[in-house]
Amino acid sequence: MDRTAPPARTAATAGDPRPDDPGPPPGPDRSGGPGRTDGPPRPDPTARPRRANAAGLALLGYAAARLTGLAVLLVAAAASGEDPWHRLMGRWDAVWYTRIAEHGYGHEVTLPNGAVHSDLAFFPLFPALERALSAVLPIGAAPAGLAVAWGASLAAAWGVYAVGAHVAGRRAGVALAVLWGVYPTAFVQSMAYTETLFTAFAAWSLYAVLRGRWVQAGVLAVLAGLTRPSAVALIAALGVTALATAVRERRVTPGLVAGVLLAPLGWLAYVVYVAVRAGSPTAYFDVQAGWGNSVDGGAALARFVGAQLTGPQPLAGVGLLAAFAVLGWAVWLCVRQRQPLPVLVYTLGVVAVSLVGAAYFGSRPRLMMPAFPLLLPAAVALVRLRARYAGAVLAVAALASAGYGAFTLLGPGPP
Repeated sequence: MDRTAPPARTAATAGDPRPDDPGPPPGPDRSGGPGRTDGPPRPDPTARPRRANAAGLALLGYAAARLTGLAVLLVAAAASGEDPWHRLMGRWDAVWYTRIAEHGYGHEVTLPNGAVHSDLAFFPLFPALERALSAVLPIGAAPAGLAVAWGASLAAAWGVYAVGAHVAGRRAGVALAVLWGVYPTAFVQSMAYTETLFTAFAAWSLYAVLRGRWVQAGVLAVLAGLTRPSAVALIAALGVTALATAVRERRVTPGLVAGVLLAPLGWLAYVVYVAVRAGSPTAYFDVQAGWGNSVDGGAALARFVGAQLTGPQPLAGVGLLAAFAVLGWAVWLCVRQRQPLPVLVYTLGVVAVSLVGAAYFGSRPRLMMPAFPLLLPAAVALVRLRARYAGAVLAVAALASAGYGAFTLLGPGPP
């Protein structure tokens, strides 16, 4: 496959025009040739409106994809006699977040096998926002959680667009935002879950790094670290990029140092809080182990795939191997595309975190959803098609994602 994006852009080249950018008008010709003009280059007054229009198109396309999913769910739920709103904000993790918002931490459930499910497994920012919103609006914590998730989904789509546009141009950014909205488990983006809030913080933090705004990136990483444990991928991305920047430029700026030092504080603060509360330095990891989410290097995943291959339905195992092959291919395309270092490290980190734990297998595609740069090669390929063909591809993907989402949400298992 031909290279689908320009070389990685760092803060040092943040001013370079992107493929879809008009660039500044011709400035002074320092060669003394016939094109020489006097005075400084003038900014293009149409550049900002074009950027705003592209961002608006990305949000419109993303919203259309998610509204399609919601419409299909409403129809399917009506046909089956189910309450769609309960499915979006009253099951699985959403229930735990609502309980934390209403009563604080301290709830545990002991299963028949002796395993203990503690609400300390859930990071605090999302339920804090639920609580705050329900305090100022005449709604309960559960619908407040849905409102937070929906609002965050738009912020996330905007951030996804911004990163995509910075790396590969505005058209690719628009396509990337819409593709993220039709991801197979994108129905979770319409639930009272943390994926949209985390992705919003992560995307805008990455964008800040790409623009050389280290303090802003660090602050957003703090918020991401208060939202989901997978913020370790974002923290690693900032740290690795800062080190590479310092080596390349042979200097360290105060902003870079501040951003790197800020980045892990949110994640560390909550892990330390759980440790102090439980009286054990490993308390948070013990809580996760109680949920069956201990880090085992992927051993549980390998056993699961092996059991499928040797079980009564080996084709299921073959399908899983095919899915991993597609994932590996997507990662390889990201590397081949020469995505910027922070984007690539973040993507690899989210994928790794999703695979090395002993979590419920069906949740892994959801855990991987914040790794939106995996879709960037597809976005670049999509914008090379004629507009009607690209639109048809996205429409089919939206319907397929909506159908799968309705099927999953109305089923018995967790997403």
